[in-house]
Amino acid sequence: MSSLSPPSGMPLTAAPSAAPSAATLASAPQTADRAQLRKAAQGFEAIFVRQMLTAARAASLGGDDALFGGQAQETFAAMRDERFAEIAANTGAFGLAKQLEAQLARLLPTASAPAAGKD
Repeated sequence: MSSLSPPSGMPLTAAPSAAPSAATLASAPQTADRAQLRKAAQGFEAIFVRQMLTAARAASLGGDDALFGGQAQETFAAMRDERFAEIAANTGAFGLAKQLEAQLARLLPTASAPAAGKD
């Protein structure tokens, strides 16, 4: 047996090439665009949820809290609402970011289509 043959039971296959394929190169910008789109959609959902929480707090039916109210409480509530909104957007709790991403992804250029404005 030759020293170049594979061990018994292993199929003879071509060695993996170090250079990426054309399909991989073409999909790389599309993947980066999709990741940016996902991040933007999650950011939008976080802003939207934060605005909803702020509006809900402004419509408080309990009135002013003389004992625990004040600027520090308002600051804490705003920070808490912001964090809740980020968590909701990142986990997909409302699904708004997913729907936005799916809708806007249709507008991304495909790998087979030439980029606009490039010759």
